[in-house]
Amino acid sequence: MADLIRDLFAPPLDNEVLRQMADAAIIQPGTWNPEPGASNPRLAISTDSFTIRPLFFPGGDIGSLAVHGTVNDVAMGGARPLWLTAAFILEEGLQMDVLERVVRSMAEAARRAGVQVVAGDTKVVERGHGDGLYVTTTGVGVVMEGVEVGPDRARPGDVVLLSGTVGDHGIAVLSQREGLAFETGLVSDSAPLNGLVETLLEAAPHTHCLRDPTRGGLAAALNELAETSRAGIEIEEGAVPVRPAVAAACEMLGFDPLTVANEGKLVAIVPHEEAESALEALRAHPLGQEAARVGVVTEEHPGMVLARTPIGGRRVVDMPLGELLPRIC
Repeated sequence: MADLIRDLFAPPLDNEVLRQMADAAIIQPGTWNPEPGASNPRLAISTDSFTIRPLFFPGGDIGSLAVHGTVNDVAMGGARPLWLTAAFILEEGLQMDVLERVVRSMAEAARRAGVQVVAGDTKVVERGHGDGLYVTTTGVGVVMEGVEVGPDRARPGDVVLLSGTVGDHGIAVLSQREGLAFETGLVSDSAPLNGLVETLLEAAPHTHCLRDPTRGGLAAALNELAETSRAGIEIEEGAVPVRPAVAAACEMLGFDPLTVANEGKLVAIVPHEEAESALEALRAHPLGQEAARVGVVTEEHPGMVLARTPIGGRRVVDMPLGELLPRIC
C-alpha cells in the first residue's frame, strides 16, 4: 500500500497539503483567500473507507468503527473533530434490519464522540459485488491552538508512549472469522480517541507526533514516523503491553503482536521533559489506563525501528509486508 500511494497516487495528485502524508491533512483556508481581521483556524481533514468482515464483531461493528476510525485520524492531527460525512455502498439484497442496526450504531458512536454526521450518500451495487456493506467517512475538525504535531517532527531524545495493549481489535475480529474462530474472550478496542488526545495535549503541549496504529499495527505506525522524521526509533519489546489471549493467539498463528491492527490506541512521541506528565495524564483517562513508555527516538539508524528483546538482543521491526488478515479495518 505504501508503494502504491508513493508511486501511483502521489505523483499525479501532488500538492503541498497532500505531501504531509499524515492521518489528517492540515489546511488553513485563510491562506488562500485572506480577509482582513478574520480568524484563520487550521482545519484537519481525513477520509477513510471501511470494508470489515464480519460487519459485526465483539466490541463493535462497521458503523461504530467508521466513526471511531475517522474521528481518531482527525484527532491525530491535534484537532478537535466536529463533523463527519458518510457514504454507504449497499449490496443488493442487504437486509434492512442489518442496515438499520449499523446506522443506529453509527449515530450512537457519533454522539459519544461529540461529532455530527452532516452529509452523506448511498449507492447500490449488484448482488455479489459489494460484500454486504461498505462505508466511507470523511471527518473535519479544528486544530487546537498552539498545537504542532506531524509525522516529521520526531526528534532524537523524544520518548515514545503507547496508550494501551496492542492487537485487541485484530484478534477479536479474527475470532469471528469462518474457519478461524476460537475462544479468546477478547473484544475490539474500537473507541474514539479525541478525548484522550485532548487530555494528553493538556499535559504535554509540545507533543511532536501522534499516530493511531491501525492497519499494520504498532510496527507500521513506528516505521512511518521513523521514515518521515528521518530518525531512528528503539523500543523495548517487553514494555509493549499485550494481553495474554492476544499473545497466545499470535503465537499459535505465527503473528507478531506488533503488526496486528488496533482501533482504539495511540502512539505519542513527546519531548523527554514532558514524558512523565504525559504518561500520567494518559493513565488517568479511561482509555489510557494501561499506557506505557515503550521506547525512544535516536540519531542512530535513521528511518529504522529496532526492538530490544526480553533476552537482551535487538531485532529490526520491519514495515509489515501485505495484510495479515483481509477486511480487518
